[in-house]
Amino acid sequence: MKGRVLIAAALAVPLAAALAGAILYARALAAPAPAPANVVRIVLPTAAAQIGLPRIEGPADASRPLVVIDAGHGGHDPGASGQHGEKEKAITLALAQALRDDLLAEGRVRVALTRSADRFLALEERSGIARRLRADLFVSIHADATESPDAVGATVYTLSDRGSDALADAVARRENRADSVNGVALEDKSDAVSAILVNLSQREMRERSKRFAQLVVREGEGAMRFHTDPAREAAFVVLKSLDLPSALIEAGYISSPEDARSLGNPAWRKGFAAAVASAIEIYLARTSAVP
Repeated sequence: MKGRVLIAAALAVPLAAALAGAILYARALAAPAPAPANVVRIVLPTAAAQIGLPRIEGPADASRPLVVIDAGHGGHDPGASGQHGEKEKAITLALAQALRDDLLAEGRVRVALTRSADRFLALEERSGIARRLRADLFVSIHADATESPDAVGATVYTLSDRGSDALADAVARRENRADSVNGVALEDKSDAVSAILVNLSQREMRERSKRFAQLVVREGEGAMRFHTDPAREAAFVVLKSLDLPSALIEAGYISSPEDARSLGNPAWRKGFAAAVASAIEIYLARTSAVP
């Protein structure tokens, strides 16, 4: 009998300790977690609320064609960076504003910028602005980046369900990640939706977009240097529109010191703007009879 009592007492000690530990652990779980030292809060867009539309500039005549110019990245999304701290979001805004100014100086088309300041827009909001404004053309401006030291020059992208090559696919994946914060997607983009966007109903818009891209390359010769393969296709989210001709212009490689110098040069930006504006006006003259 005494042996049984000793055994029971010996077992009771670890059981009691285990029970006490379990109680303390449960209390720790129930206690509120300590607040982190630094918190960054970002207000994400909701499906129910639409952002306000930008101001349309240019002729008061609503029958004039409307071009929506999109400066890539912005806000908490800086885009690519150059070797000397250049930020893609600042370069794209400067290029978009230069293009707007050139078009307004001619006075034949109306223009709207998706952003005129350093603010974040989701990818679908950008093309959504153009659709809501019933734009005749959507042009998104970016500045590419790559680890290759030999990559230089501008590239014009139009939409495809698959990229024209591995590089085009890589660029599209990088730009499409702008719709995430810390790796969390802002909106689901299923394969089924992507397939619908490249079906027969979109073929005409893709052909129009290609014609515009070809004009950018043609008008830009001599004013800007192009990549060896300047006209490409890629699955950019920002270009996925059923009823809007769209193109994405990578104005140069911000990762290239030579291109970065050009992108930051106001005189070069003016030449870029003149070339792209010329392509826009020729395209619109052919499709909507600009007076």
